[in-house]
Amino acid sequence: MADNEFVAVINDTAPENNGRSYALKVSGSNYNQFLGKKIGDVVDGIFVGEGENTLAGYKLTISGGSDKTGTPMRSDLEGGAKKSVLITAGTGFKGHKIVHKKGNRYRYKEDGMRMRRNFRGNVVTNDTRQLNLKVIEAGNKALADIFGGSDESTED
Repeated sequence: MADNEFVAVINDTAPENNGRSYALKVSGSNYNQFLGKKIGDVVDGIFVGEGENTLAGYKLTISGGSDKTGTPMRSDLEGGAKKSVLITAGTGFKGHKIVHKKGNRYRYKEDGMRMRRNFRGNVVTNDTRQLNLKVIEAGNKALADIFGGSDESTED
């Protein structure tokens, strides 16, 4: 994957699509439109996709992402640098311990369990390799019609 490129995962929030998501590569001048944006910012859909697959008329909000090593972005950390944070259960940490007893698997949630984990800040930088986008305003065509069944798509 090139340095000036990332994957935009678009989550279709329409009830009839059951939360289906679509992955697109964003590069070139469209890539530059996302640099400096924060989690929660609204982006025009015309900057996502190329040719027939542009999402003209769509409004998308940035809901998260990850960097080139897979480190997740966290909305409550300012900036775009990698930081080590002591956290409880939430984004990036499930907060339970798995124990195997007598052939069965049990989850124990201990009170006060915290861990130090690495996170990326909430600003999109050159190190970002994946952005999660959520549809907040739909355009004229449905996403299923734009991407069809042949493109790479996954269900949550």
